[in-house]
Amino acid sequence: MKITDVRSIPVFDGGRNYLFVKVDTDEGIDGIGEFGITWKERAGMGAVEHMKRHLIGQDPLNTEYLWQLLFRGDFFPGGRINLAAQSAIDIALWDIKGKALGQPVHMLLGGRLRDRVPCYTGVGGATPEDTAAQARELVAEGWSFVRLSALDRQGVLDASTAVRDSAEHFAAVREAVGPQVEICIDVHTRLDPPDTIRLGRRLEAYDPFFIEDPLRCENPQSYRNVRHHVSAPLAVGEHFAGKWEFRQLIEEELLDYARIDLCIVGGLTEARKIAGWCETHYIKIAPHNPLGPVSAAACLHLDLATDNFGVQEMWRVGSPVMRDLFPVQIPFEAGHLLPPERPGLGVEFDEEAAGKYAFQWQNGPQLRRSDGSLTNW
Repeated sequence: MKITDVRSIPVFDGGRNYLFVKVDTDEGIDGIGEFGITWKERAGMGAVEHMKRHLIGQDPLNTEYLWQLLFRGDFFPGGRINLAAQSAIDIALWDIKGKALGQPVHMLLGGRLRDRVPCYTGVGGATPEDTAAQARELVAEGWSFVRLSALDRQGVLDASTAVRDSAEHFAAVREAVGPQVEICIDVHTRLDPPDTIRLGRRLEAYDPFFIEDPLRCENPQSYRNVRHHVSAPLAVGEHFAGKWEFRQLIEEELLDYARIDLCIVGGLTEARKIAGWCETHYIKIAPHNPLGPVSAAACLHLDLATDNFGVQEMWRVGSPVMRDLFPVQIPFEAGHLLPPERPGLGVEFDEEAAGKYAFQWQNGPQLRRSDGSLTNW
Protein backbone atom coordinates (compact mmCIF):
# COMPACT_ATOMS: atom_id res chain seq x y z
CA MET A 1 0.00 0.00 0.00
CA LYS A 2 1.24 3.49 -0.88
CA ILE A 3 0.07 7.01 -0.03
CA THR A 4 -1.32 8.75 -3.12
CA ASP A 5 -2.64 12.05 -1.75
CA VAL A 6 -2.84 14.20 1.38
CA ARG A 7 -5.55 16.88 1.44
CA SER A 8 -6.66 19.60 3.85
CA ILE A 9 -10.40 20.11 4.22
CA PRO A 10 -11.38 23.23 6.22
CA VAL A 11 -15.01 23.61 7.31
CA PHE A 12 -17.00 26.29 9.15
CA ASP A 13 -19.79 25.16 11.46
CA GLY A 14 -21.39 28.57 12.01
CA GLY A 15 -19.24 29.48 14.99
CA ARG A 16 -15.70 28.39 14.20
CA ASN A 17 -13.54 26.64 11.63
CA TYR A 18 -12.26 23.09 11.79
CA LEU A 19 -9.46 21.62 9.70
CA PHE A 20 -9.58 17.95 8.74
CA VAL A 21 -6.82 16.18 6.82
CA LYS A 22 -7.51 13.19 4.58
CA VAL A 23 -4.85 10.70 3.47
CA ASP A 24 -5.60 8.50 0.43
CA THR A 25 -3.90 5.28 -0.67
CA ASP A 26 -3.65 3.22 -3.84
CA GLU A 27 -5.72 0.44 -2.26
CA GLY A 28 -8.74 2.66 -1.74
CA ILE A 29 -8.32 2.86 2.04
CA ASP A 30 -8.32 6.41 3.38
CA GLY A 31 -7.81 7.96 6.79
CA ILE A 32 -9.00 11.15 8.45
CA GLY A 33 -7.13 13.37 10.92
CA GLU A 34 -7.73 16.74 12.59
CA PHE A 35 -5.56 19.85 13.07
CA GLY A 36 -5.60 21.23 16.61
CA ILE A 37 -4.82 24.95 16.59
CA THR A 38 -8.02 26.90 16.12
CA TRP A 39 -7.80 30.22 14.23
CA LYS A 40 -4.57 29.05 12.57
CA GLU A 41 -6.16 26.76 9.99
CA ARG A 42 -4.62 28.41 6.91
CA ALA A 43 -1.16 28.07 8.44
CA GLY A 44 -1.92 24.42 9.08
CA MET A 45 -2.97 23.92 5.47
CA GLY A 46 0.37 25.30 4.30
CA ALA A 47 2.23 22.92 6.62
CA VAL A 48 0.22 19.94 5.36
CA GLU A 49 0.94 20.89 1.75
CA HIS A 50 4.66 20.97 2.50
CA MET A 51 4.59 17.61 4.30
CA LYS A 52 2.69 16.02 1.44
CA ARG A 53 5.92 16.01 -0.61
CA HIS A 54 7.51 13.70 2.00
CA LEU A 55 4.54 11.33 2.09
CA ILE A 56 3.54 10.51 -1.49
CA GLY A 57 4.63 6.95 -2.30
CA GLN A 58 5.30 5.99 1.33
CA ASP A 59 3.81 3.01 3.16
CA PRO A 60 1.05 4.45 5.42
CA LEU A 61 1.40 1.59 7.93
CA ASN A 62 4.96 2.65 8.74
CA THR A 63 3.72 5.21 11.27
CA GLU A 64 6.83 5.59 13.44
CA TYR A 65 9.12 6.06 10.46
CA LEU A 66 6.78 8.63 8.92
CA TRP A 67 6.53 10.46 12.24
CA GLN A 68 10.30 10.75 12.41
CA LEU A 69 10.48 11.73 8.74
CA LEU A 70 8.02 14.60 9.17
CA PHE A 71 9.62 15.74 12.42
CA ARG A 72 13.29 15.46 11.41
CA GLY A 73 13.15 15.49 7.62
CA ASP A 74 13.77 19.23 7.29
CA PHE A 75 16.68 20.94 9.00
CA PHE A 76 14.78 23.59 10.98
CA PRO A 77 12.28 22.52 13.66
CA GLY A 78 8.78 23.30 12.48
CA GLY A 79 7.25 24.47 15.74
CA ARG A 80 3.71 24.19 17.02
CA ILE A 81 1.92 24.72 13.71
CA ASN A 82 3.94 22.05 11.95
CA LEU A 83 3.49 19.55 14.75
CA ALA A 84 -0.28 20.15 14.76
CA ALA A 85 -0.31 19.46 11.00
CA GLN A 86 1.82 16.37 11.61
CA SER A 87 -0.67 15.33 14.31
CA ALA A 88 -3.52 15.37 11.81
CA ILE A 89 -1.52 13.26 9.37
CA ASP A 90 -0.44 10.80 12.07
CA ILE A 91 -4.03 10.29 13.26
CA ALA A 92 -5.12 9.69 9.67
CA LEU A 93 -2.36 7.10 9.26
CA TRP A 94 -3.55 5.23 12.35
CA ASP A 95 -7.06 5.30 10.91
CA ILE A 96 -5.71 3.69 7.73
CA LYS A 97 -3.72 1.13 9.73
CA GLY A 98 -6.77 0.06 11.71
CA LYS A 99 -8.90 -0.24 8.58
CA ALA A 100 -6.20 -2.20 6.73
CA LEU A 101 -5.78 -4.63 9.63
CA GLY A 102 -9.48 -4.83 10.46
CA GLN A 103 -9.06 -3.59 14.03
CA PRO A 104 -10.16 -0.58 16.09
CA VAL A 105 -7.15 1.64 16.75
CA HIS A 106 -7.14 0.95 20.49
CA MET A 107 -6.51 -2.73 19.79
CA LEU A 108 -3.34 -1.71 17.93
CA LEU A 109 -2.26 0.43 20.90
CA GLY A 110 -2.34 -2.54 23.27
CA GLY A 111 -6.00 -3.39 23.64
CA ARG A 112 -9.03 -2.37 25.66
CA LEU A 113 -8.47 -1.69 29.36
CA ARG A 114 -11.91 -0.30 30.25
CA ASP A 115 -15.53 -0.65 29.23
CA ARG A 116 -16.35 3.06 29.18
CA VAL A 117 -14.58 6.40 29.39
CA PRO A 118 -15.96 9.04 31.78
CA CYS A 119 -16.07 12.55 30.33
CA TYR A 120 -16.55 16.10 31.50
CA THR A 121 -18.13 19.06 29.78
CA GLY A 122 -18.38 22.74 30.65
CA VAL A 123 -20.98 24.61 32.68
CA GLY A 124 -21.27 28.34 33.12
CA GLY A 125 -24.02 30.85 33.75
CA ALA A 126 -24.44 34.54 34.44
CA THR A 127 -24.90 33.88 38.17
CA PRO A 128 -23.79 31.14 40.56
CA GLU A 129 -27.40 29.96 40.62
CA ASP A 130 -27.47 29.64 36.82
CA THR A 131 -24.25 27.65 36.81
CA ALA A 132 -25.50 25.38 39.58
CA ALA A 133 -28.73 24.72 37.67
CA GLN A 134 -26.78 23.74 34.55
CA ALA A 135 -24.63 21.37 36.60
CA ARG A 136 -27.71 19.69 38.10
CA GLU A 137 -29.11 19.13 34.59
CA LEU A 138 -25.88 17.49 33.40
CA VAL A 139 -25.73 15.23 36.44
CA ALA A 140 -29.32 14.17 35.76
CA GLU A 141 -28.24 13.22 32.23
CA GLY A 142 -25.52 10.93 33.61
CA TRP A 143 -22.42 13.13 33.69
CA SER A 144 -20.28 12.44 36.76
CA PHE A 145 -17.78 15.24 35.97
CA VAL A 146 -18.40 18.92 35.20
CA ARG A 147 -16.03 21.80 34.55
CA LEU A 148 -16.23 25.49 35.35
CA SER A 149 -14.02 28.25 33.94
CA ALA A 150 -12.28 31.32 35.32
CA LEU A 151 -14.84 34.03 34.67
CA ASP A 152 -14.74 37.32 32.85
CA ARG A 153 -17.44 39.99 32.97
CA GLN A 154 -18.66 40.78 29.46
CA GLY A 155 -15.19 40.56 27.93
CA VAL A 156 -13.37 42.21 30.85
CA LEU A 157 -11.18 40.10 33.11
CA ASP A 158 -9.54 41.58 36.17
CA ALA A 159 -7.75 38.96 38.24
CA SER A 160 -9.19 39.75 41.68
CA THR A 161 -12.75 39.88 40.39
CA ALA A 162 -12.24 36.66 38.41
CA VAL A 163 -10.96 34.86 41.53
CA ARG A 164 -13.97 35.95 43.59
CA ASP A 165 -16.53 35.17 40.88
CA SER A 166 -15.03 31.80 40.05
CA ALA A 167 -14.94 30.73 43.70
CA GLU A 168 -18.58 31.74 44.18
CA HIS A 169 -19.73 29.75 41.13
CA PHE A 170 -17.66 26.73 42.23
CA ALA A 171 -19.16 26.81 45.73
CA ALA A 172 -22.68 26.98 44.30
CA VAL A 173 -22.06 23.99 42.03
CA ARG A 174 -20.63 21.92 44.85
CA GLU A 175 -23.67 22.65 46.99
CA ALA A 176 -25.97 21.77 44.09
CA VAL A 177 -24.43 18.44 43.03
CA GLY A 178 -23.09 17.14 46.33
CA PRO A 179 -19.80 15.43 47.15
CA GLN A 180 -19.99 12.51 44.69
CA VAL A 181 -19.78 14.55 41.47
CA GLU A 182 -16.29 15.65 40.44
CA ILE A 183 -15.83 19.34 39.66
CA CYS A 184 -12.93 20.74 37.65
CA ILE A 185 -12.11 24.37 36.97
CA ASP A 186 -10.29 25.68 33.91
CA VAL A 187 -8.25 28.80 34.60
CA HIS A 188 -7.58 28.83 30.83
CA THR A 189 -4.16 30.43 31.45
CA ARG A 190 -5.95 33.65 32.43
CA LEU A 191 -4.23 34.19 35.78
CA ASP A 192 -0.64 34.71 36.91
CA PRO A 193 0.86 32.75 39.84
CA PRO A 194 -0.29 34.97 42.76
CA ASP A 195 -3.92 34.98 41.61
CA THR A 196 -3.91 31.28 40.71
CA ILE A 197 -2.64 30.57 44.22
CA ARG A 198 -5.41 32.71 45.74
CA LEU A 199 -8.01 30.86 43.69
CA GLY A 200 -6.59 27.46 44.57
CA ARG A 201 -6.69 28.23 48.28
CA ARG A 202 -10.28 29.49 48.09
CA LEU A 203 -11.36 26.31 46.35
CA GLU A 204 -9.73 23.87 48.77
CA ALA A 205 -12.87 23.61 50.91
CA TYR A 206 -14.91 22.49 47.87
CA ASP A 207 -12.63 19.62 46.80
CA PRO A 208 -11.80 20.34 43.14
CA PHE A 209 -10.92 17.31 41.01
CA PHE A 210 -8.25 19.44 39.35
CA ILE A 211 -7.34 23.00 38.45
CA GLU A 212 -6.72 23.14 34.72
CA ASP A 213 -4.10 25.26 32.94
CA PRO A 214 -3.48 27.67 35.81
CA LEU A 215 -0.67 29.45 33.89
CA ARG A 216 0.46 30.09 30.34
CA CYS A 217 2.89 27.57 28.87
CA GLU A 218 5.95 29.68 28.06
CA ASN A 219 7.70 29.31 31.44
CA PRO A 220 7.12 25.87 33.00
CA GLN A 221 9.34 26.76 35.97
CA SER A 222 6.55 29.01 37.31
CA TYR A 223 4.61 25.85 38.11
CA ARG A 224 7.07 25.20 40.93
CA ASN A 225 5.66 28.21 42.79
CA VAL A 226 2.03 27.25 42.19
CA ARG A 227 2.69 23.61 43.10
CA HIS A 228 4.23 24.68 46.40
CA HIS A 229 1.17 26.69 47.45
CA VAL A 230 -1.83 24.87 45.95
CA SER A 231 -2.94 21.49 47.29
CA ALA A 232 -5.48 20.73 44.55
CA PRO A 233 -4.33 18.54 41.65
CA LEU A 234 -3.06 20.42 38.60
CA ALA A 235 -3.96 19.58 34.99
CA VAL A 236 -1.54 21.04 32.44
CA GLY A 237 -0.42 20.65 28.84
CA GLU A 238 -3.04 21.49 26.23
CA HIS A 239 -0.70 24.03 24.59
CA PHE A 240 2.27 21.67 24.45
CA ALA A 241 3.65 20.37 21.17
CA GLY A 242 5.77 17.25 21.48
CA LYS A 243 7.17 15.26 24.37
CA TRP A 244 9.99 17.71 25.05
CA GLU A 245 7.61 20.49 26.13
CA PHE A 246 6.18 18.12 28.76
CA ARG A 247 9.64 17.14 30.00
CA GLN A 248 10.14 19.47 32.97
CA LEU A 249 6.59 19.18 34.30
CA ILE A 250 6.72 15.39 34.18
CA GLU A 251 10.25 14.94 35.50
CA GLU A 252 9.70 17.40 38.37
CA GLU A 253 6.17 16.07 38.99
CA LEU A 254 4.65 19.54 38.72
CA LEU A 255 1.35 18.24 37.30
CA ASP A 256 -1.11 15.50 38.20
CA TYR A 257 -3.07 15.25 34.94
CA ALA A 258 -1.42 15.62 31.53
CA ARG A 259 -3.72 17.58 29.21
CA ILE A 260 -2.35 15.99 26.03
CA ASP A 261 -3.91 17.42 22.87
CA LEU A 262 -3.55 14.65 20.30
CA CYS A 263 -4.15 17.15 17.48
CA ILE A 264 -1.23 19.37 18.58
CA VAL A 265 1.25 17.14 20.41
CA GLY A 266 2.15 14.90 17.47
CA GLY A 267 -0.83 12.59 17.07
CA LEU A 268 -1.37 9.16 18.56
CA THR A 269 2.26 8.17 17.99
CA GLU A 270 3.59 10.91 20.26
CA ALA A 271 0.70 10.91 22.74
CA ARG A 272 1.26 7.23 23.45
CA LYS A 273 4.88 7.92 24.39
CA ILE A 274 3.94 10.82 26.68
CA ALA A 275 1.26 8.72 28.39
CA GLY A 276 3.80 5.98 29.13
CA TRP A 277 6.28 8.51 30.47
CA CYS A 278 3.55 9.92 32.74
CA GLU A 279 2.81 6.45 34.07
CA THR A 280 6.32 6.22 35.51
CA HIS A 281 5.55 9.32 37.61
CA TYR A 282 2.00 8.31 38.62
CA ILE A 283 0.56 11.09 36.46
CA LYS A 284 -2.76 10.44 34.75
CA ILE A 285 -3.85 11.70 31.36
CA ALA A 286 -6.87 13.93 30.75
CA PRO A 287 -6.73 14.58 26.99
CA HIS A 288 -7.69 17.99 25.64
CA ASN A 289 -10.58 17.81 23.17
CA PRO A 290 -12.18 21.12 22.13
CA LEU A 291 -12.45 20.02 18.50
CA GLY A 292 -14.51 17.72 16.29
CA PRO A 293 -15.35 14.01 16.01
CA VAL A 294 -11.88 12.98 14.79
CA SER A 295 -10.16 14.46 17.82
CA ALA A 296 -12.74 12.82 20.09
CA ALA A 297 -12.22 9.45 18.41
CA ALA A 298 -8.43 9.64 18.66
CA CYS A 299 -8.68 10.56 22.35
CA LEU A 300 -11.09 7.70 23.02
CA HIS A 301 -8.76 5.09 21.52
CA LEU A 302 -5.84 6.40 23.59
CA ASP A 303 -8.00 6.42 26.74
CA LEU A 304 -9.16 2.86 26.19
CA ALA A 305 -5.59 1.57 25.84
CA THR A 306 -3.96 3.64 28.63
CA ASP A 307 -3.90 2.41 32.22
CA ASN A 308 -3.13 5.82 33.73
CA PHE A 309 -6.23 7.49 32.30
CA GLY A 310 -8.14 10.02 34.42
CA VAL A 311 -11.00 11.73 32.59
CA GLN A 312 -11.77 12.86 29.03
CA GLU A 313 -12.86 16.31 27.91
CA MET A 314 -15.88 15.98 25.61
CA TRP A 315 -17.06 18.76 23.30
CA ARG A 316 -19.55 19.29 20.48
CA VAL A 317 -21.87 16.46 21.53
CA GLY A 318 -24.78 16.38 19.09
CA SER A 319 -23.63 19.23 16.82
CA PRO A 320 -25.90 19.24 13.70
CA VAL A 321 -23.05 20.26 11.37
CA MET A 322 -20.76 17.55 12.70
CA ARG A 323 -23.55 14.97 12.36
CA ASP A 324 -23.82 15.98 8.70
CA LEU A 325 -20.06 15.79 8.15
CA PHE A 326 -19.63 12.60 10.18
CA PRO A 327 -22.70 10.38 9.77
CA VAL A 328 -20.87 7.70 11.78
CA GLN A 329 -19.25 8.81 15.04
CA ILE A 330 -17.93 7.14 18.17
CA PRO A 331 -20.61 5.97 20.63
CA PHE A 332 -21.53 8.32 23.49
CA GLU A 333 -24.02 7.71 26.27
CA ALA A 334 -24.85 9.51 29.52
CA GLY A 335 -21.56 11.34 30.01
CA HIS A 336 -19.40 8.43 28.81
CA LEU A 337 -17.69 7.42 25.59
CA LEU A 338 -18.01 3.74 24.73
CA PRO A 339 -15.57 1.47 22.85
CA PRO A 340 -16.11 1.56 19.07
CA GLU A 341 -16.17 -1.76 17.26
CA ARG A 342 -15.49 -0.47 13.74
CA PRO A 343 -11.94 -0.73 12.35
CA GLY A 344 -9.74 2.35 12.42
CA LEU A 345 -10.94 5.39 14.34
CA GLY A 346 -14.56 4.32 13.96
CA VAL A 347 -15.83 7.46 12.22
CA GLU A 348 -16.95 8.12 8.65
CA PHE A 349 -16.35 11.48 6.97
CA ASP A 350 -18.62 12.79 4.19
CA GLU A 351 -16.25 14.87 2.09
CA GLU A 352 -19.02 15.92 -0.28
CA ALA A 353 -21.02 17.36 2.62
CA ALA A 354 -17.98 19.42 3.63
CA GLY A 355 -18.50 21.56 0.53
CA LYS A 356 -21.56 23.10 2.18
CA TYR A 357 -19.50 24.56 5.01
CA ALA A 358 -16.86 26.76 3.40
CA PHE A 359 -13.99 28.13 5.48
CA GLN A 360 -14.52 31.67 6.83
CA TRP A 361 -11.74 33.92 8.07
CA GLN A 362 -11.91 34.51 11.83
CA ASN A 363 -9.85 36.08 14.58
CA GLY A 364 -9.72 34.46 17.98
CA PRO A 365 -11.66 35.96 20.90
CA GLN A 366 -9.93 38.47 23.14
CA LEU A 367 -10.28 39.69 26.70
CA ARG A 368 -9.35 43.06 28.16
CA ARG A 369 -8.62 44.30 31.63
CA SER A 370 -10.72 47.14 32.96
CA ASP A 371 -7.92 49.60 32.04
CA GLY A 372 -8.22 48.55 28.38
CA SER A 373 -5.06 46.43 28.17
CA LEU A 374 -5.08 43.00 26.55
CA THR A 375 -5.07 39.91 28.74
CA ASN A 376 -5.16 36.17 28.12
CA TRP A 377 -8.29 34.63 26.63
